[in-house]
Amino acid sequence: MTRMMRTLSLWALLVAALLAAQSAMARELPDFTELVEDAAPGVVNISTSRMVERRESPFHGFGNQEIPEIFRHFFGDRLPMPPGDGRGHSEERQSLGSGFIFDEDGYIMTNAHVVDGADQILVRLNDRRELEAELVGADEKTDVAVLKVEAEDLPTLDLGDSDRLQVGEWVAAIGSPFGFDHSVTAGIVSAINRTLPRDVYVPFIQTDVAINPGNSGGPLFNLDGEVVGINSQIFTRSGGFMGLSFAIPINVAMDVADQLRADGSVTRGWLGVMIQPVSRELAESFGMDNPEGALIADLDPEGPAARGGLEAGDIILEVNGQEVARSSNLPRLIGRVAPGGEVSLTVLRGGERETLDLEVGEWPDSAAAGRGDDGEASPARLGVVVQPLEEVQRRKLGLDHGVRVADVDPAGIAAAAGVRPGDILVSIAQQRVESPSQLAELIADLPEGSVVPVRLYRDGRSYYVAMRLAGD
Repeated sequence: MTRMMRTLSLWALLVAALLAAQSAMARELPDFTELVEDAAPGVVNISTSRMVERRESPFHGFGNQEIPEIFRHFFGDRLPMPPGDGRGHSEERQSLGSGFIFDEDGYIMTNAHVVDGADQILVRLNDRRELEAELVGADEKTDVAVLKVEAEDLPTLDLGDSDRLQVGEWVAAIGSPFGFDHSVTAGIVSAINRTLPRDVYVPFIQTDVAINPGNSGGPLFNLDGEVVGINSQIFTRSGGFMGLSFAIPINVAMDVADQLRADGSVTRGWLGVMIQPVSRELAESFGMDNPEGALIADLDPEGPAARGGLEAGDIILEVNGQEVARSSNLPRLIGRVAPGGEVSLTVLRGGERETLDLEVGEWPDSAAAGRGDDGEASPARLGVVVQPLEEVQRRKLGLDHGVRVADVDPAGIAAAAGVRPGDILVSIAQQRVESPSQLAELIADLPEGSVVPVRLYRDGRSYYVAMRLAGD
């Protein structure tokens, strides 16, 4: 055999090996065709509409170049709209999202933000039927909502176990990005148990599945065609997909959905503690090998934690045997415990591990009467629990009015504004706060969507924060 023939033979073998390798790789890549065929009928498109009041400035009609100079002098190019002086009209606002049927009786799951404030909710099925849906209930903290339609022979999706998901596992999404019905995208699980700002109750599934506006509320599937999550959020700087998508684990969503179907609302466990992360320096100071757990910085003296024997300086390491790897894990672990239920906490105290069993309270903003189980006022709109300011405390602080903030919902309006447990709430919307009950009345009278000034007293000084109330 000549040298040229041997060379050609080697090249032929090499090409054959490469083709075989490519064929093997192709066989290992997942095929989603069967999954889509089976699951698509259970995925729905959701459209909502609501009427909103729009008001026009009394200077409507002036372009920026036509604004009289006297008004420019005071206001620049952005003119104010004095109350009562503008012309108003109603305008219909529409939005799109996705969802899926999880019960043959007509129950549909989606995101709470998809149906927030909707006057009408229409569900379009895969067979092009359009049905009007009733909102059974919605939970803003987990962004889960349950709808109900009246229909028969509805296709349902199988639910999986999101606790068994592993990083690197293939997943697929079906939804309506930008209104394109039943679009399919696929990717892998990038991370699990992600905590996002203001979403402390959800251990998100992070994926690289392409999710865009309109995908919200749609299902995330594993390769067995089971729903393992609800697509909820994306990280973006442009408004479009950038490789970071987040889904609510189906186990979390179903716990919420069951409560919404049964009661129309969700209750959560509450300890009444202020926590902070354990840094490496703090871990060393407490004699720990690694930073872990949630450090109790302060307690509500009348709360469940204090009554159960917890103390400031304790580090909560486990809840019912589940590790508290980060302080952000604690709210969701406690929140999953039914109010009134027993919880076993492993804490580090004085360098020694101890186990404390205590009864969990109810997070106050879920109480029907607007009060916690210890009688403290709980203005749910702000996400705070407050206590009366005793006369002795008033004299010590040099104040003649105000209430003490005993607890703050990490996902609430007050927390977003920077309010902390221990703050003294002195006034809201320029109205003096005299008592917890009076504060609740003031809050109830504030208009939705408004931004109000709140005066606080902390560390010997007063300052203001702005709170934006929920609404349009």
